Amino acid sequence: MMTCLRLALLTMLLVLGVQTNAFAMTFEETPYFNDLVKAGKIDPVAKRLPQQPRVIDLETLGREPGVHGGKMRMLMGSKKDVRMMVYYGYSRLVGYDLNYKLQADILASYEVEDGRIFTLHLRPGHRWSDGAPFTTEDFRFTYEDVMLNKKLRRGGLPNSMLVNGKGPKFTVIDEVTVRYEWDDPNPKFLPALAAPLPLYLTYPSAYMKQFHADHIGEEKAEALAKKRKYKHWRAMFIRLGRQNRPENPDLPTLEPWFNTIAPPSEQFVFKRNPYFHRVDSNGRQLPYIDTVEMNISSPNLIPAKTGAGESDLQGRYISFEDYTFLKQSEKRQGYNVLLWKSAVGSKVAIRPNLNFKDDTWRAVMQDARFRQALSLGIDRHEINMVTFFGLGKEVADSPLTQSPLFNPEFANAWASHDPVLANRLLDQVGLEKRDEDGTRLLPDGKRAELIIETAGESTVETDVLQLITDHWQALGLKVFTRATQRDIFRSRLKAGNTMMSVWSGLDNAIPQPSMSPEELAPSNDAQTQWPQWGLYGMTGGKSGIEPDLASAKRLLSLWQEWQQSRDDETRERIWNDMLKLYTSEVFSIGTVNSTLQPIVVSKKLNNVPKEEVYSFQPGSYFGVFMVDTFWFQDGLGSD
Repeated sequence: MMTCLRLALLTMLLVLGVQTNAFAMTFEETPYFNDLVKAGKIDPVAKRLPQQPRVIDLETLGREPGVHGGKMRMLMGSKKDVRMMVYYGYSRLVGYDLNYKLQADILASYEVEDGRIFTLHLRPGHRWSDGAPFTTEDFRFTYEDVMLNKKLRRGGLPNSMLVNGKGPKFTVIDEVTVRYEWDDPNPKFLPALAAPLPLYLTYPSAYMKQFHADHIGEEKAEALAKKRKYKHWRAMFIRLGRQNRPENPDLPTLEPWFNTIAPPSEQFVFKRNPYFHRVDSNGRQLPYIDTVEMNISSPNLIPAKTGAGESDLQGRYISFEDYTFLKQSEKRQGYNVLLWKSAVGSKVAIRPNLNFKDDTWRAVMQDARFRQALSLGIDRHEINMVTFFGLGKEVADSPLTQSPLFNPEFANAWASHDPVLANRLLDQVGLEKRDEDGTRLLPDGKRAELIIETAGESTVETDVLQLITDHWQALGLKVFTRATQRDIFRSRLKAGNTMMSVWSGLDNAIPQPSMSPEELAPSNDAQTQWPQWGLYGMTGGKSGIEPDLASAKRLLSLWQEWQQSRDDETRERIWNDMLKLYTSEVFSIGTVNSTLQPIVVSKKLNNVPKEEVYSFQPGSYFGVFMVDTFWFQDGLGSD
């Protein structure tokens, strides 16, 4: 009770801006740093923390306060996976809470006026992992010297910082306050800060200025780049300052752990940040765990190594098909296998390419009745039972029940198995004629042969496609599948050479009104159902092809309306309109969602949720669940 009262008082004081270190809390030194503190190499914890640290009340989250210590091991399949620590650490200026509502994290607070003026308040006394002050100079340097520098950003400002093609007015108010102001609303801004790959508004300027030509001179910068074996100073600056892929051990960070080993390496070791801004309600600085050891392995060996007890926290590179094997080794290897829900709109989705080069097929696929017929022809129950043991939900490509935007109408849109109606719709489209073996004929007399391309990276996709091939064969449609490498797969799609593709459904199946609905509209050339329309939407009409389908035009218009919105009520209305149109027109043919993702957790590791949603967007996999609050029993992790 006293802890809750003390935390409530502390929270009130923080909101009022009162300096609370000495007044409200006594901080407990992290044993990992005892020797460094005694040697005078770093300050005691009370001086290392911001004057207003972020206090995490674990009891209100249904978790237990922990103890410091231990090493956590993880397995990854590529050296590029060092980026996973940015997802897992999930330290953001503004981030999502467990209900996916935005909240200040690194920031002490922020205010939004009229949806277009954003005032950000830092925590006084906050420092980077190397001890350098974290101040508004970091924001100024990043915006004026990096983002607006045409040598460093040839493409200009990030999309989330552009409103009607214009960037913000940036103002430094004081040492701990900055403001970004646009002429019109920018609802993309805060979600971009909270994203798995966030919009970085701050470089550690004290460190990065030594590589910037404007600060050390062009000649010196080029000489330094040559010495470090870079082509030019621009390449040096970008590589050494890459925050979303922390390969530079010298780059200061605000994350819970920092990398200590430069590539190439088969192992990366992340050590705790002595200046991290979060504490628990007992005054213990987070993270609880001292080090994170990331071991690189062949992806196809990771399930076996996980089953052999070589990982303390594993979700990446294991799938539901590994569940039985992992479960068999559970007791012997000292871990638990949890089952979280996968947060995609459909585990496997098929998308007709509405920008396919063939005129006849393109006209057929742009007819909503054809896409609806294909959806009705799929026996989702068979897919669910055969591939997912009946544990998934047989629905369209749509949000999960965990989203406030979930609607049974969207989930069930054209998702029943109704071959009679499917055949009737195909006849209406103009495919009523068949050849001698029962295969339907296109309006130009050619056989209706569908070619579905895949990146060939998932056995689940292969299994589901085999079933769908039979389902559509029964409708008189001949199906062929073609597996290609991912890069070739993407290139063929963008060139209009791919008729249909298979991928997962909506990346974010637990959307909130505050999150951008761009995934539902032609907004990106990586969208497999309309890459050329997506390029048009992404570039504001400068490239690509303008949508010539009324429903696609409407989705693009609604997305643009969302980008001008000022409140969540308007955004929710737009989301619902877009979801209704997207699912009724079946731009993505979903099969099953809410499938299960195994999560392997050491029995020594505490505070890992038993049941949750595993998502890249918006959850950053484990990130939103605050890995810095996970702790080992008695502070002892792996040997």
